[in-house]
Amino acid sequence: MFNEQGLYRTFLHLDRRITQWMAENGVKLLRISLGIVFLWFGVIKFVPGLSPADELATRTISVLTFGIIPPEISRPMLALWESLIGFGFLTGRYMRVTLLLLFVQMLGTVTPLVLFPSETWGQFPISPTLEGQYILKNIVLITAGIVIGATVRGGGLTDDPTILGKRNRSSSAPMVGEVE
Repeated sequence: MFNEQGLYRTFLHLDRRITQWMAENGVKLLRISLGIVFLWFGVIKFVPGLSPADELATRTISVLTFGIIPPEISRPMLALWESLIGFGFLTGRYMRVTLLLLFVQMLGTVTPLVLFPSETWGQFPISPTLEGQYILKNIVLITAGIVIGATVRGGGLTDDPTILGKRNRSSSAPMVGEVE
């Protein structure tokens, strides 16, 4: 049977293995999940009225382009744009271009919070509407893009704190061998 020390060593071994797996696979899984989300959102925009963001997105593009680009042009353009982002993330090719497309698209995506506050906020800045929540979730997509972007030159995540040369001070758990 395990004694307390043996149980602790088993936990540390399991913790290291899980953390190592996450470091080795996390960015790839993040990239693939972003690809799925963008491809899905892009493809449904090819069918008018199918995307819940359809009307707000096309109206935003119309306002941003001073009415030059009408919905019948902006909808398929946005659908193609988002689909290209999705394909880029899914294939892992042309990541710099994919990330540029993502960040430019995200700039346009957040503008309804300012352009149409009565539709995106129930009570500013406390209570976003459903449309506002749909837009605010893009904070996660932007952050995911930043994490993926940090690896385009061949870098990656590590589970080894000694590689960083310092301990992450936001963690309250002591490192192995560290005294609390």
